Amino acid sequence: MWYHFRCNHGVWLPAGQSVRANKWCKFSRTFSNQKSENRYIREIIYGKKRAITYWEITTDPETMPENSTSFVMTNIQGNLKKTLGDLYGLRTWVEYGFRQCKQELGWTDYRFTNFQHIERWWEIIFCVYTMISLNSPALLALNQSRQIETEGQKTSHIDFSNHQQWNHECGWKNFLNNLRLIVQPLFQVGEPIGKIMPWCN
Repeated sequence: MWYHFRCNHGVWLPAGQSVRANKWCKFSRTFSNQKSENRYIREIIYGKKRAITYWEITTDPETMPENSTSFVMTNIQGNLKKTLGDLYGLRTWVEYGFRQCKQELGWTDYRFTNFQHIERWWEIIFCVYTMISLNSPALLALNQSRQIETEGQKTSHIDFSNHQQWNHECGWKNFLNNLRLIVQPLFQVGEPIGKIMPWCN
C-alpha cells in the first residue's frame, strides 16, 4: 500500500533525531503502453528506519518540477528503488476507476443519512462496477480457457447483441449500457430495492 501526501505535510520526530535523504537513483519507468522513460527516486529517512518508508520520485532531481515530482509513503518492503515507481504509476488508473464509480454509477448519489444504509448503497455500486469490469476484454481474455466447453456438455446461449440498442463499441460506458439492457427485464418499475436485492436488507 502506498499513499501520496502533500509537500506541506510533516513527520513528528523525537528530540535528537534528524532527517536525511539518500542519493538519487535512476530507474526506468514503464508505462501501460510498454514505453519507458527515465525517472529518479530517493528515500527520505525521518529519524530511524521504520516499517513505513518515505520516498521522492521525480523526472529531474536538479529542478524538482512540481507537476512531475511526488512524495510517497508506503509500507511495501523490498528493493523499492526498482519497483515503487511503476507501482505508484498505477495510482492514475485507480483514480480513474473510482471516478467512474462516482460519476457514472452514482457513488455519491445516495439519499440516506444512516451510515449503514450508505454502506449498503456503496456495496451495490461496487457490485455493479465489478460486474462491468469482469466483462471487459482484458478480463474476458483471461477466462477464455475456462469457457471452453467439455465434450458432451450442454449449454444454452443467448445472443444479447441482437438487441437494437446494443452498443458494439469497446469502453467502460459501452459495457455499462449493454449490461443495463441485460438486467433491465428483471426489474419492475417501482420495485423496492430490498425485494430486488434481498441481501441489501
